[in-house]
Amino acid sequence: MMKLRTRRALALTGTAVAFSVALTGCSALNGILGGGSGDADRDEDTGQVTESANIDIFSLKVGDCTMDSPTGLLEDIDVVPCSEPHDQEVYYEITMPDGEFSETDIDTASQECIGDAYTSFVGIGYQDSALDVTTITPTKDTWDEYNDRVIQCIIFDSAGQTTGSLAGAAR
Repeated sequence: MMKLRTRRALALTGTAVAFSVALTGCSALNGILGGGSGDADRDEDTGQVTESANIDIFSLKVGDCTMDSPTGLLEDIDVVPCSEPHDQEVYYEITMPDGEFSETDIDTASQECIGDAYTSFVGIGYQDSALDVTTITPTKDTWDEYNDRVIQCIIFDSAGQTTGSLAGAAR
C-alpha cells in the first residue's frame, strides 16, 4: 500500500525551477506495522526538529528543513534542525477542499506559494527574490485513497545550502 505524492516544480514566468520529483510514502502501513522512519524528535513548544532524522515523507511539516532535493520514488526524507546547513525548508501549506481530484485546481492553488505567503515569509515578493520554490502535492491516488489534500510550499536557494530559516531573508 504505497501512497504517492508528486513533487513538482512550480511553473513560474521568468524563473526556471530546479526539479520535478515523485515521492512515495507508507506512513499508515509503517505506523501500524512498526516499520519505517516515522517522525523526528521535535521541540515540545515549537514543534521544530531538534535532531537530524530520516522521517516518513508524510511527517514533513511547516518549518522543517530538509537535506538534498530527492529524485525518484521514496518513502522518507532527511530533516535537520534549521540551524544546521540544509537544502530546503517547508514554509507554507495549503489544504485543498474535498471534492474530485483536479490537477488544474492543485496547480492553481499552488500559485499561492509565490503570492502573499511567499512575501510574508521572505519579506519581499517572489519576482524580486533570488530564492526558488517548489511544491509537494497530492496525486490522484493519495487524494482518493488517503484523503490527501495538502500542498506543501518548499523554499530553497539554487546557489546551494543555507543555514537558519529563510524567514525574513529578504533576498
